[in-house]
Amino acid sequence: MNIDLEIFSPVQAISNPLFDEHGVKVFLKRDDLIHPMISGNKWRKLKYLLKTAQSQSKNHLITFGGAYSNHLLATAAATAKFGFKATGIVRGEQVNNDTLFLCKLHGMRLVFTDRDSYRDKHALFAQHYGDDTDAFFIDEGGASPEAALGCAELVDELTETYDHIFCACGTGTTAAGIINGLSRRQLKTRFNAVPVFKNGAFIREEINKFLITPADYDLHTDYHFGGYGKADAELIGFIKEFVAATGIVIEPVYTGKMMYALYDLIGKGHFEPGSKILAIHSGGIWGLLGMKDKF
Repeated sequence: MNIDLEIFSPVQAISNPLFDEHGVKVFLKRDDLIHPMISGNKWRKLKYLLKTAQSQSKNHLITFGGAYSNHLLATAAATAKFGFKATGIVRGEQVNNDTLFLCKLHGMRLVFTDRDSYRDKHALFAQHYGDDTDAFFIDEGGASPEAALGCAELVDELTETYDHIFCACGTGTTAAGIINGLSRRQLKTRFNAVPVFKNGAFIREEINKFLITPADYDLHTDYHFGGYGKADAELIGFIKEFVAATGIVIEPVYTGKMMYALYDLIGKGHFEPGSKILAIHSGGIWGLLGMKDKF
């Protein structure tokens, strides 16, 4: 089977009086529209991993995530679409929720494990699937050189150049891929990473692991709102206003924090007047299912 999706990810202009006041233009790369379940950077990160598994005649994909993991759901949907089996090793006690329901609906088998064991994913894979010649390891979030390769293709789709690109960061793989894409095309676009973790400076090391050549880029580490999966009333309020004003759904774990950072930096005069800024909507809107109570 040919492992590919037709990419539909338009670039959409966003208007706001704040942008006019500071003389900048803002655009959003709508990777969330690529696929209902395998959306955004999830498809880009899985594409070459699936191709590698296929080339090695591995039909059982083993991957990892938390109970509300967009990566687990995307992997479940991708394996169903392209004819693989999937097992998701889930961090923490056994639970039932909307995300895991959708994973199981797509045929993914779920294995729950304690948080200490979860830290060593390769050991878990070896313990449960070391003798399974059909099993293929996919790290949490799809982090891998193959994933960075897929994310680099985003840059090839751009028909205009931008002064800045913004992207939320979890594993750093998407950021590394985009930076590689910019380097390959020798673009002077400044990359801006917004880590979603507290004390997110560590993400620079994760990004650098997947860079083809060393690169300079910016980390904006002050927009974690307490840490991964954390959100306060200010962030939730911003998301509500953004969705109501644009009709574009964002969520508190990734895209909400990234867009808040962008708006805040514009308001602080961080960018030169005349700047063209592209934000990456990396999908992940199913993460809203685990945070409904905050709205």
